[in-house]
Amino acid sequence: MIRHTVVFTLKHQAGSAEEGAFLRDAKVLADIPGVEKFEQLRQVSPKNDYAFGFSMEFADQAAYTGYNEHPEHVAFVRDRWVPEVARFLEIDYVAL
Repeated sequence: MIRHTVVFTLKHQAGSAEEGAFLRDAKVLADIPGVEKFEQLRQVSPKNDYAFGFSMEFADQAAYTGYNEHPEHVAFVRDRWVPEVARFLEIDYVAL
């Protein structure tokens, strides 16, 4: 199992319609084959200044690779993520 997580801050103003549209439209990622346990999260720790997180799981590397190469993921990254995300940190975990 691979747990894919990303924390990020958007370029949009907090609470704006643009922020809401980005989060709504990101739900398309949950429908990509191989994605399990997709979650959108609001970051609340004072230890960093990221605003949101996405988390999802994949059964194995093949499922994760399929997600990364899927046309919906590629389009979302190109059309939404790159122009709208100010900064991010991506972490992928496997169990010890």
